[in-house]
This record gives sequence, structure tokens and C-alpha cells, in this order.
Amino acid sequence: MAGFIEGKDRRELSFLPECLDDYVAEDNPVHVVDVFIDELDLSGLGFATPAATGRPGYSPATMLKLYLYGYLNQVQSSRRLEREAGRNVELIWLTGKLAPDFKTIADFRRDNGDAIRAVCRQFVVLCRQVGLLAGGTVAVDGSRFKAVNTRDKNFTPGAIRRRVEQVQASIERYLSLLDTADRQEDEVAEMRRDRLTERLERLRQQMRDLNAMERAVEAAPDRQVSLTDPDARAMATNGKGTGLVGYNVQAAVDTKHHLVVAHEVTNVGHDRTRLASMGQQAKEATGADDLTVLADRGYFSGEEVLACDAAGIKAIVPKSLTSSGLKRGFFGKQDFVFDADRDLYVCPAGQELTRGRNRSDREGDVIFYRHLTACSTCELKPRCTPEKLRRIRRWEHEQVIDAMQARLDRMPDAMRVRRQTVEHVFGTIKDWMGRGHFLTRRLPKVGTEISLHVLAYNLKRAIAILGVPMLMKAMRA
Repeated sequence: MAGFIEGKDRRELSFLPECLDDYVAEDNPVHVVDVFIDELDLSGLGFATPAATGRPGYSPATMLKLYLYGYLNQVQSSRRLEREAGRNVELIWLTGKLAPDFKTIADFRRDNGDAIRAVCRQFVVLCRQVGLLAGGTVAVDGSRFKAVNTRDKNFTPGAIRRRVEQVQASIERYLSLLDTADRQEDEVAEMRRDRLTERLERLRQQMRDLNAMERAVEAAPDRQVSLTDPDARAMATNGKGTGLVGYNVQAAVDTKHHLVVAHEVTNVGHDRTRLASMGQQAKEATGADDLTVLADRGYFSGEEVLACDAAGIKAIVPKSLTSSGLKRGFFGKQDFVFDADRDLYVCPAGQELTRGRNRSDREGDVIFYRHLTACSTCELKPRCTPEKLRRIRRWEHEQVIDAMQARLDRMPDAMRVRRQTVEHVFGTIKDWMGRGHFLTRRLPKVGTEISLHVLAYNLKRAIAILGVPMLMKAMRA
């Protein structure tokens, strides 16, 4: 149309044809992907070497470039990657016009899980070498990601009980309708009886299936069965009263540039047992001799804090307030001041609670402190305890918890720093996934999938910080 910028004629011939390199600018992030993969020792990381006989296959470098480009651009499906490899100019440049089929692409991710995770760790090493990691403080958090398994295909004792009640109510309703139909003699009533009888039989079959599933759930180690993805588990979400079937993704993020230094995937719905493990992985990844780990209240566990202390890791985690007495208006343990020099507690009334006998329970050796006579005449007793006297429990390693609380008191903005550092990482990755579910099944394959997400996230962060030319120079060095 006249008056507008016009494109070239598709049939126009060029005397000197343009090459692929002309279509990819020098500052295009696809150059970083190309250089990073080419500089890796892929066989040393665990990728397969060429076969001695038979038809040659695709190079692991080509397949890894294809996947990394896909995860950088929110194209994670093997079928979508197959289409993009044949029409996307950047991918055509990156792979040298190679276009593997979707089965080959999917098999590469399935068969090279350990090697792909090693590549993710290798990029963290690169970030450490170029000074992108502070190494002194990391924030740890976990987030629930959906699995390919729906809630209808996940069974727990509570879910089975609710479904049995629903099926039983439906059976009773259909039986009532069938009784009504039996009292009618016309042709329409006969057809209605046949339909009701058919539906009743399906409901009875559902009840038999639920009874069989109940036995399977009781025999399962964690009393939970998922049919589509056997490793997926039902997990509660924050404050919504509902849950999802999925995995718990853990991440340790450096506070300097918000790069993920360590990650792992579990199918345990809580974070209480992951603090020491994530701290150890973060310490190895950053190489820091003195590492501080920030985590939220869900990570609080005396044993985990003790394990961090033994490994030279300074944990900062708010203590969980689980005392039922606080809800009833009684004094909490924090209202009693511990005197370490004299090994006693001072209560709000000023009385000294001395050490009693030791007791071994599920948390280890616990020491009880009490005053045998003062409680009976204390004016504050109605606000302290409904029992005969107040006892304060102290774990034998409580000094580790006290030291952590002192660190938290000296760093009042610790939880704000934690939120700013780690939470947006999960939000970004979930957005890249389209707020959907994992594409793979079983725990090892899901771990590979999240490693590709983390690698793409770290790569995009590094490009934003250093720029394409500087990052490529660092990779070649």
C-alpha cells in the first residue's frame, strides 16, 4: 500500500546471499549459550561420547544448547522445541540448522539428568570465579510446585474417607430415585429404571475401587498414593486451607546478585529437615569459610540448627511459637530469663527456677527447671500456669538456639533481606512455567527439569549484570 514502508519481494534474488550470522546480533544472548556450552568438558560432566558403530547421533552440545535456549525463552516442551528448531532463526543459528525430533529431544533430558545437573553446578562455579557471588550470606526457602498428577489421582486416608462419603450419599440418592421409578408403570419409567440401575452399578464399582485403594494407602510407607506420578505428594499451601499435589523445591540464593547457588527437589511437604542440607550445599558452592544462612520460621528445628553450627554455618531462623499456653494468655518461655552462669531461670515474679532431673524424650535430653514452693503463693500464678507449679523445659543444646537468637536480634532486618533475596526467584521460575506443572514425572526427572530452570535463571541474571560481551569473555577465560 502506497505511503507505508514496504518489505522486500520474497522472490528477489541477492547477488551475495546473506549468511545466518547476519541475522543474530553480536549482543544477542544466544551467543552466551553457544560459548558457555562450547567451553564445557561435556564428557567430563557425564554426557555420552560418540558411539563406535552405527549411525551417528546428535552431539550432547547441540542438544544442551537447544534445551538451554528453550528454557531461557519459556519453551520447555520437547514438541515445541522441535517446531522452534525448524523455524526460529536464533535456534537455526545455534544448532547449525539441525532439527531433532521431539522424541530425541525428550530422551536427551531423560537420559542425562545427572550431567545436566552438573552443568548447572558448573555455571555456579563460573559465577564464583568472576566475582558474582558474595559468599557470606545466603537465603534459603522452599516452594511447592505442581506435579503432572491431579488431585483426583492422589489418595490419602482423608481423601478416601471424603470420597467414600460422597459415593455413599450418591448411592442412597439413586436408590431413592429407583424406588420412585419402581412405583410407576409407563415406558418412560422403565427407561429411567435402566439408567438408574446402570449408574448405581458404576457407583458400586467406584466404592469397590475406593476400598481397594484404601488398603493400598494403608500399606504405603507415608500412607499416600499418587497414580499418575508415583513420587508426587499432596502438600498444604499457605493459609488457603487447600493443597496441591506436587514437589517441594528448595533453593539457596546468594544475597549479592540473587543467584541460585544450590537447589534440590523433595516430595516432603515441610521444610523443617532441610536447613543443614541446603546450608552445606551453599557453603560448598560459594566456598565461604564463614557462611550465614537466612531462613523463615518453617525451617526452625533444634537439630538442624545444631547441625549447621557443627558445620561452621551460622543459621538465622525465627523460633517457632508452638506453646499452647500463649494462646490461653499464659506467660511464654521467652518471659523467663536464663542465667547461664548460675544455670537457672528467673521467672516474671523474680523467683529462681533451678535445674531438676533430666528427661529423655523424642527431642533428646531435656532439662526441667522449677521452683518447688514459690508457685503456690505467687500472685502471678493465674497468668503463669494452671498446674501445681510451672516447669520450663530446656534442651541440652539450647545454647546454640540462644546464640542464633542473639544473631537475629543483631540483624533485625534479616527476614526482610530473606524475602527480597529468595522469594522472587520462585515467582520468576513459576512465571516461566506458565504457572503450570512440571512436564516430567518421578523425582529424578523433576530434579533435572528444575535444574534447567535454575541454569536459565542464573544465566539470565549474569547477562543482566555483566552484559553479553563481558560474560562471554569470562567464559572463554
